Amino acid sequence: MSQDNNSTEIEKKPEKKIGHNVVGIRFKSCGKIYNFEIGNIDLATGTQVVVDSDTGLGVGYVVVPKHTIKKSNEPLKKVLRVASEKDIEKIESNRLLQEEAKAFCAEKAKEYNLELKVVTTETTLDKKRLVFYFTADGRIDFRELVRDLAAKFKTRIEMRQIGVRDEVKMIGALGACGRQACCNLFLSSFAPITIRMAKEQELSINQSKLSGICGRLMCCLGYEHREPGEESRARAQHRRASAANTADKGKEKEVARDRSSGSVTEKGGTAEDTPVKTGSAREERPGRRRRSRRRPRTDSPSDKKPVQQKVEAVKPEQAKPQTEQTDKKKNRNSRRKFWKNKKNTANEKK
Repeated sequence: MSQDNNSTEIEKKPEKKIGHNVVGIRFKSCGKIYNFEIGNIDLATGTQVVVDSDTGLGVGYVVVPKHTIKKSNEPLKKVLRVASEKDIEKIESNRLLQEEAKAFCAEKAKEYNLELKVVTTETTLDKKRLVFYFTADGRIDFRELVRDLAAKFKTRIEMRQIGVRDEVKMIGALGACGRQACCNLFLSSFAPITIRMAKEQELSINQSKLSGICGRLMCCLGYEHREPGEESRARAQHRRASAANTADKGKEKEVARDRSSGSVTEKGGTAEDTPVKTGSAREERPGRRRRSRRRPRTDSPSDKKPVQQKVEAVKPEQAKPQTEQTDKKKNRNSRRKFWKNKKNTANEKK
């Protein structure tokens, strides 16, 4: 410090920035997104740029805007510049080269009797590398084919074998629904599709209906399929949403009075009298059934005779004597005569 000569000043070193400013760039319409370091340049999405990739100079489109990442497992490549008119002219000339290389490769493969199908070709912006994509059933020895291609185009040649799904993704096709294939329209990667997905959706297990243009199971089978954990989470979210809707509409409170008098239901602050069912506790709970008591079995073996008391209880009552019945009839007749005479005397007086 300035006051003390013996003291020394310690200079603070500027802290190093750990983060990297990157943008997401895609080279194909439905290809993977790669991060490239951009520095302090600002680029809008959709801008065509020239980058230094692993295969050489390439032209891609900015898909993800500028953002910062802390660490990267692999060293990041840099964005060189925004694509100019000269770069676009080079791209058009490279397309003519790619078509010529594809036709020449197919002709030479037929000459060498190689069972492969050339799907497409790609080249870098500086034409230092030419890549051939092909499909085949097994492994193929194409060393002589590569020699002829290198002698013809005077550049580095690469042969890459792809599957039938990648073939449809590169070429494009129409699906069974009549629309463009999903892999060629928006899918950037292929998810595993199993026949179990079709069974859980209760679809008819018909191979011709479940297969796509590539001959594999259609990718759209996985769109409406959910794992057991995901389905339970979706149900829980649906329950929470329905509970929130009912809470917004208003809560209903029921205050019960005596069962004999009635009950009061409060709706939005108003009270309404509603009758209450009176009855036993068993009638109010219809879900509970009354248990019937089982009588003990009194089956007697066939060899024993029935008890005499039981037989006597079943006997009908003996008929009453006939004299009692005749006395009752006489009493009724006498009563009728008495009232009839009384009525006649009353009429004569009038």
